Amino acid sequence: MRRIEFSIEDNGPMIEIGKEYEVTEYLSANYFYMLQDSLGMSAPIPLAQRLKSRKGVVVEKKNTPRSKIAVLEFPE
Repeated sequence: MRRIEFSIEDNGPMIEIGKEYEVTEYLSANYFYMLQDSLGMSAPIPLAQRLKSRKGVVVEKKNTPRSKIAVLEFPE
């Protein structure tokens, strides 16, 4: 299993722990992943660490001083 953090807005119940979400892949100098319905965005991921799966399950939500984070787990 692989975990990736996504920065999210204060979506309240829109992102639920245990729920599966699809991600869309974007490429510039690195890969970026966006949660379905534009609910969140990943940090840059190096080309050699590209995701193999496009669906992940939310395993954790956390608040940091800078942002809110949703942690998704992908089967890899």
